[in-house]
Amino acid sequence: MALGIGGLTALTLWSLAGRPTWGLDAAVAAASLAAAIAQLWWPASGALAATVLAALSPVATPAATMGALQVAQRRRFPVAAAVAAAGIAAHLAQGLWRPNSGISQQWWLLLICAAYGALLGWGALARSRRALLISLHERADRAEAEQGRRIAEARMAERRRLAGEMHDVLAHRLSLVATHAGALEYRPDSSPDQLARAAGVIRTGVHQALEELRQVIGLLREEDDPLDELRPRPALADLPGLIDDARQAGQRVRLSEEVPEAAALPVAASRTAYRVVQEGLTNARKHAPGQPVDVLLRGTPGAPLLIDVRNPLPPAGTAPLVPGSGLGLVGLTERVRLAGGQLDHHSAEGEFRLQARLPWPA
Repeated sequence: MALGIGGLTALTLWSLAGRPTWGLDAAVAAASLAAAIAQLWWPASGALAATVLAALSPVATPAATMGALQVAQRRRFPVAAAVAAAGIAAHLAQGLWRPNSGISQQWWLLLICAAYGALLGWGALARSRRALLISLHERADRAEAEQGRRIAEARMAERRRLAGEMHDVLAHRLSLVATHAGALEYRPDSSPDQLARAAGVIRTGVHQALEELRQVIGLLREEDDPLDELRPRPALADLPGLIDDARQAGQRVRLSEEVPEAAALPVAASRTAYRVVQEGLTNARKHAPGQPVDVLLRGTPGAPLLIDVRNPLPPAGTAPLVPGSGLGLVGLTERVRLAGGQLDHHSAEGEFRLQARLPWPA
């Protein structure tokens, strides 16, 4: 830009050579070049300085007009309009003091107004375009950051779901193993058949726990595999197998099932109901070993499905068979809530009660 202004200024000064005012023109040319350079840091001040010089000599016109364009591009419109008005006034004074014999004053005024109007519009358009590009760039950055946040939240939610799945599956299996291992420890006088049966249950439980853990680890390694592809995904129809496993482990379970149309239960509610019973049996086995457990399921389409798991509280001073993390019921509460239901657990009248209500559309 400075080189272009310098070339135009030198050409204008050369065209004025031989005139009586050439000395003034040379001084104005040097000062206008300094003002043009100053416009790089102070556009308004540099433009006004060049505009004042333009009133004295035409050699300052390139610096003055370029200054008006710079102000229009880098400052607000009122400031740019004021600089353009000052430029028009300066060139009008120049035309009166040093009239151009080749053009009338009216046409000179019209030309100057048109030129500064074009510079003002061009600069304002460039400023608006630059502001638009900056805004689009900022919006793209925000969208990218938002997308990154959503991805991080989705991954965190997936990990929480995976942690709940691991707890539901592994806690049940390992509590069965711990129950049989405790029987082997405290009943060393059992018959060989009983010892062999308990050892077989332990071996089977550990094998199943390892298989399920392997599936979960596989999901962690394969980021593109959804959690819904876990195998198996037990539902209410698998409840008899869960009860049989608990009974084989020595747990006394009484099941009362009043669900005449269980096949019509939504898949999500069916899976959640299975998890509620599984967590209730696991908690009873860990915190109240040897105590009977009552499981009640009742519901029909159009009415909530009630899952009620109760067991007597253990005698005072009884240590839990397996230390609990306290996260099982927290995760179960969230699972039931996501299914549109409610979960309640409390101790009352010497019993621990776990109750869930799940919606069952008609």
